[in-house]
Amino acid sequence: MSYTNLLYHIVYATKEHYPFITKDLRPKLHSYLGGTVRGMKGIALEIGGVEDHVHLLVKLQPTISVSGFLSKLKSNSSTYTKKLTNGRFSWRARFGAFTISESQVENVRDYIRTQEEHHRMMSFEDEFKVLLRKHNIEFDERYLWTT
Repeated sequence: MSYTNLLYHIVYATKEHYPFITKDLRPKLHSYLGGTVRGMKGIALEIGGVEDHVHLLVKLQPTISVSGFLSKLKSNSSTYTKKLTNGRFSWRARFGAFTISESQVENVRDYIRTQEEHHRMMSFEDEFKVLLRKHNIEFDERYLWTT
């Protein structure tokens, strides 16, 4: 038997940061995302966000890659959300996925729960750059927001 605790903080945004995820749509989308995570035998510990992006704290099985997980999650949720937005919804191609330790689960959960408050003071673009720096991920701003 293998023992794993693969925890990821995942962030991805709507195409061109369009505010598709309205307050009415948000609970439906978050519920759908949680169901999709469960369908891939993962555990959604927290899901939140604002009108142009989502944050997920998930525990994944070692049998699925993060990119494979995200590909399926984004594809399925895009199809679902397009039905609710008359075909207008789309996710950005890029995403952020950050490993976290068990000791940080509650901090990340709180961070995800307080996204609306957080984004009164900071844009998504700035938030994403802070996350990249915090996790020592090099990036070139010229290409950060291209598809």
